[in-house]
Amino acid sequence: MSDAAEGSKSDSAETPDMDDDVEHENALQDVIAVDANDEKQGTANRLDAHTGDGIRHRAFTALLFDEEGRILLAQRAHDKRLWDTHWDGTVASHPVEGQSQEEATRQRLEEELGITPDQYDDLQKTDRFEYKRYYENAGVEWEVCTVLQATLTDTSLDRDPEEVGGLLWVSYEDLQENPKFYRQLRLCPWFEIAMRRESEADGE
Repeated sequence: MSDAAEGSKSDSAETPDMDDDVEHENALQDVIAVDANDEKQGTANRLDAHTGDGIRHRAFTALLFDEEGRILLAQRAHDKRLWDTHWDGTVASHPVEGQSQEEATRQRLEEELGITPDQYDDLQKTDRFEYKRYYENAGVEWEVCTVLQATLTDTSLDRDPEEVGGLLWVSYEDLQENPKFYRQLRLCPWFEIAMRRESEADGE
């Protein structure tokens, strides 16, 4: 289940200087620290969890489709600390303590894209994996990531430009089958792993 081995740190990577990050909004938030089985081990400061070698924590990525099988991709805003301007699945984030993955997904869909629960009715968990990736010298993601999927019956959107730089509907099948195309998009690693794992499972 783990993709963590792929996240080895480059010898040339430097530890980021965090002197300016004490004011970062993430310094005021916590994530849920977990073991490899996604069992809670406590909470961790969100900024600390993404700094240095990181702290393994619970996360999710949600993939939303239209009724034609196209997936909605969201571009991360340019001022994101990690993977800025990269293309992600529809939403990705972290549940807070006491919040389920489904609750966190619904919250982020509404906050980032204006998508309300009455626009879909089949939100379900489809996968879970662990991975670790470093981003330049800015930080790290070390997550046990749950994948959720749903189909939109109403594709009305109202994106938050502070969170989402752009939106793109693409054929999910074409995206899976054309690595050259999706590499040009600069995908977030967690989304690329989720997509690859689903493609491999379908091929078994």
